[in-house]
Amino acid sequence: MENASGGMGGKVVLITGGTSGIGKAAATALAAMGAKIVVTGRNRERGERAVEEIRRESGGDEISLLVADLTVQAEVRRLAEEFEERHDRLDVLLNNAGVVQSKRTETPDGLETTLAVNHLAPFLLTNLLLGLLKRSAPSRIITVASEAQRWGKLDLDDLQSTRKYRGMPVYGMTKLANIMFTFELAERLRGTGVTANCVHPGAVNTNFGTNNSGLGTLLFRVSKPFMRSPEQGADTVIYLASSPDVEGMTGKYLSDRKLITASRQAYDEDLRKRLWEASEELTSLEVAA
Repeated sequence: MENASGGMGGKVVLITGGTSGIGKAAATALAAMGAKIVVTGRNRERGERAVEEIRRESGGDEISLLVADLTVQAEVRRLAEEFEERHDRLDVLLNNAGVVQSKRTETPDGLETTLAVNHLAPFLLTNLLLGLLKRSAPSRIITVASEAQRWGKLDLDDLQSTRKYRGMPVYGMTKLANIMFTFELAERLRGTGVTANCVHPGAVNTNFGTNNSGLGTLLFRVSKPFMRSPEQGADTVIYLASSPDVEGMTGKYLSDRKLITASRQAYDEDLRKRLWEASEELTSLEVAA
């Protein structure tokens, strides 16, 4: 199904956390443009229900689900393998899944959960799929960051937030890590035809953050009526995934389809390289130089 509005016919798009919120809104819009959509979710039943809704709302029929718990690195690896078994190309990788937590918890791998899901999972998944992305070039990697990055500070000596844990600053730090990862990735991919950009979707009314307690959650609930819809939040994501206007653009941070500047640490090349090395270590990723 080809659609003139987006020209995504035949293109394959993988969206993490694509069963609700921004990810689901992006999946629906891109499917309506003719893309083959693969969404990931943790829960098979909920995921299959979302796939049916995306099919119905988009009129697209090539929508499928891969089940994976992104807190577990073995599942991230299995996700990449399963994707490659089923698909011989990947035109757009959308790293969208994220969490915010009021209390510090650890994943089954013994990693701080917010860091594991928001930064390490997309870092690992993207690297595992780079070969396929390069073979499918021109292809695009889009990572959903956030202006919460301004509340975060990257401390490589305490990436796991063992010394002090505060929900929003830690969330902000992982969103800053998303931007630093994107900038570093864009440099490493120059000349390959694969682009890497990130986006601040705005304050979006989703079920994000509702599993927490405390003042932050209360403020979040009170401000919900004033937030953007998932469709509005997904607009820049959809634009980056589909628009010919951004063909070849890489290493940028956008909001409302416009370039914006990240906080100062994001532009520290040495810090970005050190974050990359630390991330390789924490994901046991051995990448050929």
